[in-house]
Amino acid sequence: MTSKLEFVRFPAPDGVNGWWESLPPAPPAQTVSSERSYDWVVIGGGITGLCAARRLAELAPDASIALVEADRIGRTTAGRNSGFFVDLPHDISSESYSRSVEADKADVRLQRHGIDYVRSAVRQHGIECDWRDDGKFHASVNKKGHTALAHFADGLSRIDEPFEWLDEAAIGKVTGTSFYEGALFTPGCSTVQPAALMRGLAATLPSNVKVFELSAVRKIDQRGGVNVLEFAAGRILAKQVVLCTNAYGATFGGHPNGLLPVYTFASMTRVMNQDEIRRLGGTRSWALIPADPMGSTVRRLGTDRICVRNHFAFRPSLEVSESDLANAKRLHQRSFDRRFPMLKGVELEYTWGGPLCLSANNGALFGRRDDGVYEAMGCNGLGLSRGSAAGKLIAEYALGESNDLVRQLLNQPHPRSLPVRPIADIAVSAAIWVKEFTAGAEL
Repeated sequence: MTSKLEFVRFPAPDGVNGWWESLPPAPPAQTVSSERSYDWVVIGGGITGLCAARRLAELAPDASIALVEADRIGRTTAGRNSGFFVDLPHDISSESYSRSVEADKADVRLQRHGIDYVRSAVRQHGIECDWRDDGKFHASVNKKGHTALAHFADGLSRIDEPFEWLDEAAIGKVTGTSFYEGALFTPGCSTVQPAALMRGLAATLPSNVKVFELSAVRKIDQRGGVNVLEFAAGRILAKQVVLCTNAYGATFGGHPNGLLPVYTFASMTRVMNQDEIRRLGGTRSWALIPADPMGSTVRRLGTDRICVRNHFAFRPSLEVSESDLANAKRLHQRSFDRRFPMLKGVELEYTWGGPLCLSANNGALFGRRDDGVYEAMGCNGLGLSRGSAAGKLIAEYALGESNDLVRQLLNQPHPRSLPVRPIADIAVSAAIWVKEFTAGAEL
């Protein structure tokens, strides 16, 4: 018996996820507690794994499929993001998000494919997740930010994508604040309550998919062509395995795969009262991305809460400390107060962190590994849209289908290998610090 793959990093309780906590209690989890056999096992219950399991079931309705998640679906990474299904170019390593015309068009094609797939499931099954096709605002606070948005607008014009400029008064009517000096609106972005979406997608999977939560895979061995997945209290025998663990698949040391687990942090306010809503003004729900990718993302929710996301930290252990969370909350409070001085006294009720899965060259892992395991990992800041597309397409690829989008993912660059630790830690942390420092007023 030869061990194929060992897992050493698992989801941790990194703060209190406001998306999860503001939902009704989840039903009890089904765990792996005995020996079972399946044709397919999908590892990872985020958006990529959920879409992979759904697509496998659609294309192979007679196959038995297990979806296994180390924590609760919706409580970990896929349910911790800001809830943006971004359709347009969004390279967070670039000051203007955009790259080249060819690359941008490829991004749009792939991301809209993922969005359409999830939207169809939401509509078909009536998943209650506050899905909104209301677009997003890229807002600037100074001349530097406006210059970045102008460059982004030029890129959108080159690929024939619509957008609309808003001056200070116009974006103020939307947000209720005079903090922003202007914005660029793009109509194709969808937003969602991410934890509710993940729960809903899991609950509406086809009948040939069995979902296991609180079931961390410790290792995978191979015995006579069968994959043996070991859990704390049981095991699963599988003919095929699809790995959708994103940042939790990052490796360092002798054989680094180039994936970077970079934490970002968010806070959500308590529900505002009617007087506070009146003082704020603006529209009931909106979603805003900063002109500088390292700045503050802000959403006003239909539940009368505001969510603020900023601050990045390289945490290869995939855990953050209480000090990390306290520092993030302090930064979020400062960002909130600068934007909403009329809301003094509106507390940040929840603060949490979650790992992005980045690479130094915007590359990702997709396809069949040398050990026979299929993988789809590395969303580079676009976990919802790219993750859903990659999950759907890895299922199609694993079942022998070929199409333009599958080929696009197979041909994308692999993540660039990193220096050995601790050099990688120092280099990545320094790069993050510089980028956050230069973001300046956007934070």
